[in-house]
Amino acid sequence: MDSPVTAALIHEPSDSSLLWDAVRVMVRLLQQADAQGRAIPWRDHRRAAKKQARAIEYSRGRPKRIKHYRTLLKITRTTLSYLQQASEQLPLAAGPAVELWQAQVCHYKPLIERIIAQTERRVLAGKPVPAGEKLVSLFEPHADIIVKGSRDVDYGHKLNLTTGRSGLILDLVIEAGNPTDSERFLPMLERHVAFYGEPPRQVAADGGYASRENLSGAKARGIRDMAFHKKRGLSIEDMVSSRWVYRKLRNFRAGIEAGISCLKRAYGLGRCTWRGLDHFKAYVWSSVVACNLALFARLRPA
Repeated sequence: MDSPVTAALIHEPSDSSLLWDAVRVMVRLLQQADAQGRAIPWRDHRRAAKKQARAIEYSRGRPKRIKHYRTLLKITRTTLSYLQQASEQLPLAAGPAVELWQAQVCHYKPLIERIIAQTERRVLAGKPVPAGEKLVSLFEPHADIIVKGSRDVDYGHKLNLTTGRSGLILDLVIEAGNPTDSERFLPMLERHVAFYGEPPRQVAADGGYASRENLSGAKARGIRDMAFHKKRGLSIEDMVSSRWVYRKLRNFRAGIEAGISCLKRAYGLGRCTWRGLDHFKAYVWSSVVACNLALFARLRPA
């Protein structure tokens, strides 16, 4: 059992880049509204917004950045007011094109308001915003902030994978948020028992899953040998029947790292290139199924 991360198709997020994205999207929607014949007086502030976003990126010192942020926030709110006026003047009965346009406005408007609110809270008020409340992309709002240990920050979704001796992916869960591995161990184990009708005789898991509660839960479910890659205060005698078994299971668990590496390099699981949460899930599952089919073809006797 292991938990890799699949990144979403987004750029490195920052408050200024999110505001710049918001202005670009709103101007595009206003141009589409003009094409429908119900134009309202508005101005294109993309150039000014881009200039402020660049100034924030290269300026040094909090006072200078806050000055540029205030200007960028004002531009974003002004453009949002233009969009609101256009939305009120374009009735849904005008046709399917207007209906589609209104659907896009309904989708983007709350996201843009959320970007403005979190920028004011974090930058102007100096208050921290919890990772679970942050919006990291206007185009992929489902993306989560994933930090594993002290490594780099990823923006996407955490996966929980289980494999068997053959190397086939036996189960996959695309997680919401950034739950700790230890929280997901017993639910993944229960899924395995539900799918296959009985618990596995031996289990090897990454060190992040290790805890006294998970070890007790695994033993209570009938697992004879439970080996965590890192002991985390657990003794080998409590986990497995002998040190030789622990060493074998620990080496066996290392095999999933090769499988995950193959999934990321050969089957594109490292970064999803499809848009939207439903397409993200379909992309991940298609990568896993393709890998399983290729591996099954190699394992099938001639």
